[in-house]
Amino acid sequence: MYRLTAIYDHPSDPEEFLKHYREVHAVLATKLPKLKNYEWGVTELPDGSKPAHFLVAVLDFDSKEDALAALQSPEGEAASADIANFTTPDAFQMSFSQVIKAA
Repeated sequence: MYRLTAIYDHPSDPEEFLKHYREVHAVLATKLPKLKNYEWGVTELPDGSKPAHFLVAVLDFDSKEDALAALQSPEGEAASADIANFTTPDAFQMSFSQVIKAA
C-alpha cells in the first residue's frame, strides 16, 4: 500500500478552515481515482495543549503508480487547486510513504 499524508498548520480561522475542508476539499479528495482509504482528523494532545499541527489526512492507494496517477488526474488537479482556497503553501505539507504492516 502507498500513502499520501497531508499535514495542515493551524489556520487563523479554524471554523472556516474546517467548513471548507469538510464541505469542499474532503469531497474532492474522495473522488480521486483508485483511492482505497481516506481519513482525516483535527489533531489533539492528551494533555490538552496545542499540537504542532491542526489537521492530518491520510489517503491510501494500492501502489505508488496509482497515487501519482490519481494526483495527475482531473480529480487530483481539482483537489490540488482547491488547497489555495483554505490554506497557504507554507501552512501545508504533503509526504508519501510505502506502508509496511508490522503484524
